[in-house]
Amino acid sequence: MALPTRREPDGAAAREETAGAPGGTRRRPRRGKQRKREKPTGLRRFFTWRRLLAYVIALCALLVGTFAVLYFLIDIPKANALAKAESNVYRYSDGTVLARTGDINRESVPLSRVPKAVQHAFVAAENKTFYDDPGIDPMGVARGLVNTVTGKGTQGGSTITQQYVKNYYLSQEQTVTRKVKELIISLKVDQRNSKDDILAGYLNTSYFGRVAYGVQAAARAYYDKDVEDLTVAQGAYLAALVQAPSQYDWAVATRAAKRLVTRRWNYVLDNMVEMGWLNAGERQTLRFPEPVAPQPARGLSGQAGYLVDAARNELIAAGVSEQELAAGGWTITLNIDPDKQRALERTMKPALRDKDTQGAAVSVDPGSGRLLALYGGRDYTKHYLSNAARADYQVGPVFLPVVTATALENKQGRNNGRAEVKDIAVALGMPPDTTGLTDPLTVSLGLAGVSPLRMAGAYATFDRHGERVTPVIVKSARRGDETAGPPRAIGDRAVTRATADSVTSDLVQNGEGPLAARNLARPAAGISGTADDKKSAWYVGYTPDLVTTVAFFGEDAKSRKQIRLKDTGTDVLAKIWSAYTREALRGAPASGFDLKGAFPTVRVPALRS
Repeated sequence: MALPTRREPDGAAAREETAGAPGGTRRRPRRGKQRKREKPTGLRRFFTWRRLLAYVIALCALLVGTFAVLYFLIDIPKANALAKAESNVYRYSDGTVLARTGDINRESVPLSRVPKAVQHAFVAAENKTFYDDPGIDPMGVARGLVNTVTGKGTQGGSTITQQYVKNYYLSQEQTVTRKVKELIISLKVDQRNSKDDILAGYLNTSYFGRVAYGVQAAARAYYDKDVEDLTVAQGAYLAALVQAPSQYDWAVATRAAKRLVTRRWNYVLDNMVEMGWLNAGERQTLRFPEPVAPQPARGLSGQAGYLVDAARNELIAAGVSEQELAAGGWTITLNIDPDKQRALERTMKPALRDKDTQGAAVSVDPGSGRLLALYGGRDYTKHYLSNAARADYQVGPVFLPVVTATALENKQGRNNGRAEVKDIAVALGMPPDTTGLTDPLTVSLGLAGVSPLRMAGAYATFDRHGERVTPVIVKSARRGDETAGPPRAIGDRAVTRATADSVTSDLVQNGEGPLAARNLARPAAGISGTADDKKSAWYVGYTPDLVTTVAFFGEDAKSRKQIRLKDTGTDVLAKIWSAYTREALRGAPASGFDLKGAFPTVRVPALRS
């Protein structure tokens, strides 16, 4: 029988078999069953790299398709309601009319009247790529989408074209729907209009504060000149102002806001140099141009303007935009009691015979936090700044109960160890950046700058057994079916009941309490004093139903600079407080304080010299 012949390996197979063996030979590995590749299971089936790429492409196609459909469906609308602005009506708590505001202060001007440097200042401030972009900024759109998805709001980087579209065609609401419309309309407006037309529209529709719409009205309101006469520095300030008109208005800006607007003014000028619109040497010579004092709107004389301003500021803080308020159509009812308001005005007016003395008074219901009466100065049309809201004068001895409250809180082991006076002051409603609060060596001396309004809130908190009271002037605000709620008046606990009742107990037994009680024929607590620099005098008194702060400030009638009061006594303030409180509480039962939480003996520390 013939033996089977062995097939000789050839080529690569031979080399594989012989490699590595002695003499250049190696056994060929035995062939086994080839292992099958595992198929992805579960969610992995849907998320391979190829599938992910396909998903991304499909999503992009969907977005492009959706945008294309919307582009053809959405057309440029007619001008918005701002072009048909109405008045706002402000009412007292009983419904009687206090004031009407909202007449639009606007004069549209052709772009040829706006100096080229001023035009460039606005472009440098808001949209450096304005002359080259298609009406939108893709990176800004992306930021806006990311903010929306992550819950940080719907605002992104808006171009000048987008802002013009929002101001002239759309509303100020921050919704995704409005933002999509804004993007599409901006693209169409950029295609149909020249850049000069768009810039002119933006400059004539932007809101600058002081009830000024458009750059011409702003030039008049802030520099008392026509737009063609604005300097580069003044134009840069107006360009910086658009970002936050109320906050950046130099006449009423806080120290922090002044720093912010100055920083933005410098930013505008630096961008102009970067874009080649301003010579670097000239830029170095420019100095910040402080605007003129504002001229109040007509019809807001006496206390009306102070009340309207307080209500406007409160609504803006609650989320209503300045543009929405200025557009008009609102009916705003205040918590101001007309009888108490008239009583406060009657008692304040005869006491302010000296033209170099400014007066302020605030009256609050501690139970509800309602601001019942406010005196901001002799006349809003003559002294624009409300003395009731200003915080540039030292508060003096009436700050001492805050020091006492701090000591009592520490005695009870509050705040895991030791609270600072600043901590308690902020808890009682004083701003964290209050002048004089940051220095622990001087804060107990009453050198802090606190407004009469804030002090009334702090004492209302003591009166309400430690629950924080924030005085609220707005009762309701309505425009058609739209409503805007006032901020919360009663907040969380600021100090313990034991602390609050102990402070009140001391002010009932000592300080102004005994004399105030005799004058009113009802229980009362109070404290008074003059600031260390003799430029302000204060009186704070309260009953279980009413907290009232009265203050005098020394201010030169011509220069508006702070000066020492000619009469630094507090007797006049005590008489004002007693006369007003007697009339305000006429007919109300003489209820006593509920001080069951008070410590046996507590004394407000004496003011150190």
